[in-house]
Amino acid sequence: MRLKPGAKVSRIRLPAIDRSTFDSESLNGRPYLLSFFRFASCPLCNLRVHELVTRFEEFGPDFTVVAVFDSPLDNLVRFSARHIAPFPILADENNRYYREYGVEHSVAGVFKGVILRLPALVKGTLRGYLPTTVKGSLTTMPADFLIDPAGVCQVVHYGADEGDHLPFEQVIEFANRKRSTGNKKR
Repeated sequence: MRLKPGAKVSRIRLPAIDRSTFDSESLNGRPYLLSFFRFASCPLCNLRVHELVTRFEEFGPDFTVVAVFDSPLDNLVRFSARHIAPFPILADENNRYYREYGVEHSVAGVFKGVILRLPALVKGTLRGYLPTTVKGSLTTMPADFLIDPAGVCQVVHYGADEGDHLPFEQVIEFANRKRSTGNKKR
């Protein structure tokens, strides 16, 4: 079942690519983007992570990102460690949180993404994000959630195709709004 805006998000505990165990309770009091991706070698997913890393400072100092992949940890490390992300990249091999957050699967979404996002797909493969090993579902669709400092989901976005994520501008606006709101309360 899809998560709706206003829902309190559940605690997430998953292995991270740095071999630690991430616990979302460490983010209490901070707004963040929770982003669910497809399998670890997905070119569109890795291109998005690359963009999140490259543009991370635009979100401000109190905002972060949590990236979750439909992948076993060893495979995720193989394909994601090169990002050197300032945020956690997590493996949900058994899809526990994919189910909790209502992340969807769509064969049509895969084909739609190949057609609509062909330039991005080519860009991702040219950057070296090659889908050489697929461990996870090919039909997993991305999903993004903007979570406020109280752990309440404010914005929900379920991808209609394999590369459909929240626009950066919307994430930046949310991060900046939460930062200015937090400053007014102090």
